[in-house]
Amino acid sequence: MELYVWEGRTRQGIIERGEIKAANEAAVRAQLRRQQIQAITISAKPKDILKGFSFLQRKKVKEKEIVVFTRQFATMIDAGLPIVQCLEILSSQQDNPAFKETLTRVKTDVEAGSTFAEALCKHPRVFNDLFCTLVAAGEAGGILDTILNRLAAYIEKSMNLKKKVKGAMVYPATVMIIALVVVAVLLLFVIPVFQKMFADFGGSLPAFTQFVINLSDLMRHYFILLAGILIVLGYACKRYYKSEGGRAAVDDLVLKLPVVGELIKKVAVARFTRTLGTLLTSGVPILDGLGIVARTSGNKTIEKAILRTKISISEGKTIAEPLEASGIFPPMVVQMISVGESSGALDSMLSKIADFFEEEVDVAVASLTSLLEPMLMVFLGGAIGGLVVAMYLPIFKMASILGG
Repeated sequence: MELYVWEGRTRQGIIERGEIKAANEAAVRAQLRRQQIQAITISAKPKDILKGFSFLQRKKVKEKEIVVFTRQFATMIDAGLPIVQCLEILSSQQDNPAFKETLTRVKTDVEAGSTFAEALCKHPRVFNDLFCTLVAAGEAGGILDTILNRLAAYIEKSMNLKKKVKGAMVYPATVMIIALVVVAVLLLFVIPVFQKMFADFGGSLPAFTQFVINLSDLMRHYFILLAGILIVLGYACKRYYKSEGGRAAVDDLVLKLPVVGELIKKVAVARFTRTLGTLLTSGVPILDGLGIVARTSGNKTIEKAILRTKISISEGKTIAEPLEASGIFPPMVVQMISVGESSGALDSMLSKIADFFEEEVDVAVASLTSLLEPMLMVFLGGAIGGLVVAMYLPIFKMASILGG
């Protein structure tokens, strides 16, 4: 099979372009005729010289691109266009080559007889379990356009939630990096100048000044070794976190942190309720929904709690009981879910909880930022100010001796 680039005219006179995998040019023409497109030009796509180096050409598909694709696809389906034609149009207008290739493959699989959901499931890096499950439910229920609109709204809310949390982390991370860079520059380049000056004066140095000079010597003489140790430690921590036990231990520890742990819990509750509410509204069975929510939770401790809930429900218990036993979900959430279960409106109740906790995340992020600001200023001032004071202590000492 070879990839062909084509340009053609639809029955309405619209010029379209795209790519098709086929055995030869005749097969491409036949495929275009089935789509009621008159071929103008067909040519084999030139070979990509970077094909053997996929890591150089691979580009990640952003959530925003998926949202735009989902909304446009829903509009086209609602207008009565066939799925294959929708995929053809949307793939041809993609700027991201990775997403363009993915949509082209999805279109090819659909043409070969796969359902739209089955074709999407072959690309888990782009379309996750939640996306594929909802699309399958939409296809089965004949409400694909409605499901796709719900999906787009869900992804947008999920993006906003991530953006808030990441935004809260940018400021402290930036201050920490600046502080470390400034301290490193002082120790490597500024302190040695003072060290030489003090050596010329002779005499003993204050203990704090001598400690800073020794630290500067250590960094200058063993900088490569220290950098190597940090890299090895970073790699070891990354490997540990990727292991099953390591990730479970770290995720559990993070939830117990004083301020950050509460923020992560609120984010987890908002994500859990929003995702499960979207699945239930779309007609996905609750057991299947909980399995998907567990896999997309992002925290092993929360994932285990949700899976225990799934097992309890399969044994005939309510969803509220195991959630309360987990100790992760606040009593208010458990009570509202219990009311939603008993009233038969669990999906709408979950959406209300998600709305509430997304607002709570806003408040928690603002509180965290206001709490971190003075702490970071004290750290930055203490680190840099301490080095400056250490260098001026001998000068103050000499001034007092001369003055006396």
